[in-house]
Amino acid sequence: MLHGTAATVVLLRDAPGGLQVLLLERPRGRGSFAGAWVFPGGRVDPGDYGLPADSAQPTAHDDGELAAALRAGVRETAEETGLHLAEPGLVRLSCWEPPPEAPRRYRTWFFLAEAPEGEILLSPEEHVDAVWLTPAEAFGRQREGSMELYPPTWVTLYGLLGVETVAAALAAAGAASPQTYTTRQLPGRVPPVMVWHGDADYPEGAGGNEPPGPDSGGTDSVRRHRLVLNGNGWSYERTP
Repeated sequence: MLHGTAATVVLLRDAPGGLQVLLLERPRGRGSFAGAWVFPGGRVDPGDYGLPADSAQPTAHDDGELAAALRAGVRETAEETGLHLAEPGLVRLSCWEPPPEAPRRYRTWFFLAEAPEGEILLSPEEHVDAVWLTPAEAFGRQREGSMELYPPTWVTLYGLLGVETVAAALAAAGAASPQTYTTRQLPGRVPPVMVWHGDADYPEGAGGNEPPGPDSGGTDSVRRHRLVLNGNGWSYERTP
């Protein structure tokens, strides 16, 4: 069962060393994603749907979910970073649903946006540090063990590897169909393996709107859409 909807905003800026993203460090020992580095974002509140604050928490797939997620993304970015965005500047990138065994399951919309000029003003209850990095630099820190990432963050950064400018990232996302990642963890695998629709081992009937990749070598058994969590050296495999 999903517990509601959330929004995440991947803030981008151009820099001499290449495209950079803003990552925020969650406090250790408390709250969700404790100690991890994440993008700004949070839960969609009733007010984002235009409902009174004391209304019941809207659930995923309610009418107006995407519009509410856009409003939540703008609001959460302002609350967590002090940076103010306009809804038309957000480009829909993807939607993530965690595996069934996750204790709290939120359907989370991911958006890309160009970061406005301004100082980052953190909310100390939410985050303890912030850094602008290229995706490659973030992966380097993860391999060194100094930056903890979660699969949706990791896969999003992976998709930005090699993108040179903010304009290119926004144009590519705007031209593509947003993908839904309904995550499943394969049982008994060491190291752990997360799979999505299109992988040969993805459970039937688990959902997702990503088309399966073409067969390779004439057999479905080699189709891959997975993230292998091997220590700090994760690897993403996807059949073209």
